[in-house]
Amino acid sequence: MTRRTVHLAVYDTYADWETGHTTAHLTQNGYTVKTVGLNTDPVTTMGGVRIQPDLALADLDPADSALLILTGADLWDTGDELAPFAAAARTFLDAGVPIAAICGATAGLAREGLLDDRPHTSAVSFYLDATGYKGGEHYVDTDAVTDGNLITAGPTEPVAFAREVFARLGVYKGEKLDAWYRLFHDSDPSAFEILNS
Repeated sequence: MTRRTVHLAVYDTYADWETGHTTAHLTQNGYTVKTVGLNTDPVTTMGGVRIQPDLALADLDPADSALLILTGADLWDTGDELAPFAAAARTFLDAGVPIAAICGATAGLAREGLLDDRPHTSAVSFYLDATGYKGGEHYVDTDAVTDGNLITAGPTEPVAFAREVFARLGVYKGEKLDAWYRLFHDSDPSAFEILNS
């Protein structure tokens, strides 16, 4: 049986705009999105939206998930509060379950050592260099990168981030994946017909 639940990490200062395309289109294509917090206490996003996590991080099992999504947040750069999410990403990767990290979450993965030996991207290379990680030679200056089960993207690329998630999970393929990206990234109206054919 195919796992159809995607887990979205939520925490205070979570950058809510970075995953809107991803979660909306996953839900429209038969996935269930469940939110995961450090605990089940409500969190407040950067946009001021209060979210009640569906489950606590301690109860998250990669065997129950198709993907773990980690978003940016001010907290990634102000201390170690979110380090348990980076550790969870390691557990997911070790179990062969994909993770997708955007914006500040890439710095969390860098601190965890998950970007030391694989292609990745982020906001800019020197942002990750400041973490002291050893993966600078694997940094790719592009909108989003998929390396096996690891997807990374910078903060200005929520559409490219979604595209990589959809490709990895097989939500859209080939011409439809390209059409989805052209529609939402380039506002190409001709892509709408292809996407909905």
